[in-house]
Amino acid sequence: MKRILLHCAFWIVYLLQDTMLEFYWVGPVIKNIPDNIQFWMALKAAVAAVLPKLLITYFIIYVTIKQILKESQQMTWIVVQAVAAIIVTVIIYRFISKYYITGVIYAGILKDRPFFDMLGLLLTVMDVGFVSGVAIALKLLRIQLHTREREKNLVKEKLEAELMFLRHQTNPHFLFNTLNNIYALARKKSEHTAEVVMRLSKLLRFMLYESKSNLITIADELKILDDYLELEKMRYERLTVRMQKDIDDSSNKIAPLLLLPFVENAFKHGAGESRFDSFIHIQVKLQQGLLTFNIENTKENDTGHEIKDNIGLRNVRRQLELMYKEYDLQLQNQPHIFTVHLSINLNSYATV
Repeated sequence: MKRILLHCAFWIVYLLQDTMLEFYWVGPVIKNIPDNIQFWMALKAAVAAVLPKLLITYFIIYVTIKQILKESQQMTWIVVQAVAAIIVTVIIYRFISKYYITGVIYAGILKDRPFFDMLGLLLTVMDVGFVSGVAIALKLLRIQLHTREREKNLVKEKLEAELMFLRHQTNPHFLFNTLNNIYALARKKSEHTAEVVMRLSKLLRFMLYESKSNLITIADELKILDDYLELEKMRYERLTVRMQKDIDDSSNKIAPLLLLPFVENAFKHGAGESRFDSFIHIQVKLQQGLLTFNIENTKENDTGHEIKDNIGLRNVRRQLELMYKEYDLQLQNQPHIFTVHLSINLNSYATV
């Protein structure tokens, strides 16, 4: 219904414009006729002349353009159809102009010209071409805007699907690591096994329900880190874990489980591989929406070779690219220390 109203509005505006053009074009020739009669005659002439314009305009819009977009016909046949439609339109226009507009509306006032008069044909092509060209241009613009919107939605859906995949891929990765911890404790017949299972159930409950949200509070994210640290500390005896927090507003929002993979990585490739005393130092600072997260862990001497992202780090890096416009992630692999520095402007969150 809206489209029909827009089409009607377009043709009404054009009719008024064409009527005024006809009125001032013919006015000097029929000076002896009152203005109101001249306007009425111009309006009838404009209405009569619009019929062939409607035919060619909608033929091009709903037949020619549709065939071109669908590629349902060969281009040669499409062009032949369009040219034939234009020729038929010109003939109909000249017929109406000569035998109705000039012969009836302006009977005996305007000079009668031959049917195929060159000037008449030229004016016909210009008149028909103007309104049809404007209408077709608007149609093509609408198609282009619609195509862009559809492409935008497709990209959005693709990015949302990728983000969900990354999160779902991270969760089993975390679960796998934690189950390994429980297995190790069970083999030792540790008294902490039951408590670890309980903490794991809390973490999984969070992952199943809370992490489905696009954003959670920084307080909830840090609570998950605390629970995970407590869970892991039960496994390692010669490990020192220190976590410092400086948060000015714990209600600030962050993408869920964004920091956890860094902590997992510190345990798996730091304390998990170390044969000696080791440490993990974590510093979280949030001031006016700017989050700074630093984590430093000891590791076995590997001469600081090139850093290769594992699944967790690779996923986090991609999530940062998708979700935040302003962030900085730096990894430093020194012979005995591995350091992660992450800063995020939480206010730069980009809705996918």
